[in-house]
Amino acid sequence: MKINTYHIDFLSHTRDFLADILFPRACIGCGSRSAYLCDTCLRATPRKQDHTCPFCGSVLVPEGRTCLSCAPHHALDGIFSAVVFRDAIIVAQAIHVFKYEYIRELAVPLGMLLAESASRTELPLPDILVPVPLHPWRLRYRGFNQSVLLARSFSATFMPELPVPVREDLLVRHRFTLPQAKSRTAKERRKNLKDAFSLVKDTRQAKKELKGKTVWLLDDVATTGATLEECAKVLKKAGVKKVFGIVVAR
Repeated sequence: MKINTYHIDFLSHTRDFLADILFPRACIGCGSRSAYLCDTCLRATPRKQDHTCPFCGSVLVPEGRTCLSCAPHHALDGIFSAVVFRDAIIVAQAIHVFKYEYIRELAVPLGMLLAESASRTELPLPDILVPVPLHPWRLRYRGFNQSVLLARSFSATFMPELPVPVREDLLVRHRFTLPQAKSRTAKERRKNLKDAFSLVKDTRQAKKELKGKTVWLLDDVATTGATLEECAKVLKKAGVKKVFGIVVAR
């Protein structure tokens, strides 16, 4: 089904207008009128210190890399998150408002938080950033893809002198699935997402572009990592060398 981009833009601007009326600009944390998430609250947010393997969860690993035992069975090379969801209440609230109350401006502080945290890691630098795609129906309903906005903000902050390209034209979510939050178990989440993603472009052309590249997959939240893993499978089949999930919270 072809989505009319004019309708998406119209709905987005309408929602932004209504959001400004219903949710006047005030910091989610302290209530100051400077921003939806002010610099003071952003700096006070506790960063994630220890990372475990994103699949077994039992091995401490640097920067959330996939452990040696799990690596042969998974496409994803690791998941790095800036904060722990349950420990960063303000960030958790900001993500909810960003996605479900349509406050697109929150992409800026959340992207900055993620870029600042990721810049301290020793992960291989990305050749490209790939935001996790939304299904066209959900994109039309929401009016924007939060992962795309995060990726753009991240790119502008992470290496401002040489921004990493954001490639939102590589992956497509061609199968509509239930929101992952509604899946109760990791098994349900994996089943829910199986074969949900594919390449947008012809496989041969994509392989020429992606062969040997390091890709960072950008998303707001990861729970089991099933979404990122499915995206990584598609990218690895296209010849990508390394794929890391980079998320605000986990």
